[in-house]
Amino acid sequence: MKKRFITFGEIMLRLTPPNYDKIRVATSFEASYGGSEANIALALANLGIDSSFFSVIPDNSLGKGAVRMLRSNDVHCSPVILSTPEETPTHRLGTYYLETGYGIRPSKVTYDRKYSAITEYDFSRVDLDSLLNGFDWLHLSGITPALSQSCRDFMLRILRKARDMNLIVSFDGNFRSTLWTWDEARDFCTQCLPYVDVLLGIEPYHLWKDENDHSKGDCKDGIPLQPDYEQQDEVFREFVKRYPNIKCIARHVRYVHSGSENSLKAFMWYDNKTYESKLFTFTILDRVGGGDAFASGLIYAMMNNYKPEDMINFAVASSVIKHTIRGDGNITDDAGSILSIMNMNYEIRR
Repeated sequence: MKKRFITFGEIMLRLTPPNYDKIRVATSFEASYGGSEANIALALANLGIDSSFFSVIPDNSLGKGAVRMLRSNDVHCSPVILSTPEETPTHRLGTYYLETGYGIRPSKVTYDRKYSAITEYDFSRVDLDSLLNGFDWLHLSGITPALSQSCRDFMLRILRKARDMNLIVSFDGNFRSTLWTWDEARDFCTQCLPYVDVLLGIEPYHLWKDENDHSKGDCKDGIPLQPDYEQQDEVFREFVKRYPNIKCIARHVRYVHSGSENSLKAFMWYDNKTYESKLFTFTILDRVGGGDAFASGLIYAMMNNYKPEDMINFAVASSVIKHTIRGDGNITDDAGSILSIMNMNYEIRR
């Protein structure tokens, strides 16, 4: 039976100055739509997964444009709520501005998403049994709860309901310092972890809270941003002792050579063993959504019962190919294209 996937989050209007311009000198902007959870739904739908997106957006041309984009990529949007001004008084779609990096200059994101429709909606009106009925997999991220207290309350509700309904739950920590503090993120994500089956991203391994201070220098909880195999294996083992409900943990590691060239590899804990991917070096067209492409690649590989080594390499290859695609989402519609990237030989850069 074909597996069904659903995710909850915010989709935003993205405005990008053309030709690598900075915002302060831009006279025009290229418009598109994106957001972490929407990017993952889109990527999976392009690969043939039955994928749905749940959100709240204003019932206006911007909101309908976002839905139209998702539907054009085969994402089911029937769960999306088109809100009225009475339901969400500010009645706006969140926006973000992207300055695309070039050479030694990194990319820069500026958010304008305060008082967006998803932050003002009363989620107590949502029937979770109806929303999740028939789905096998729920994906959430640490971005959405940072938006408002109502989003945080709903996240905990949907996590508990998903556990009661035996859905697989994946969670990407996705810490955003422009939305909330590290302590706020850690306090909330600690509440989520007991309901998670698949943990993604860099940040979650720092997001447990106890009476001990694990910080060492500029590495929170003593975990370096670019660990070796032994360091990452130790972290994974300690983490699953604390959260034995977690069946898989995966994180990617980025090496920045310039704003235009990076390398990626990843580590994954699965079936009581740590796996390390190949290292891929590539040129960047558009970096935004690279982490989401990694997450969607891993979810796709798990849904299709890949071998563990292939799971993690497919996830990294999915992220690599996304960096060559303009826009937030990985629109690759053939898993074979990602597999071909996965099986290429890449020179390891030190």
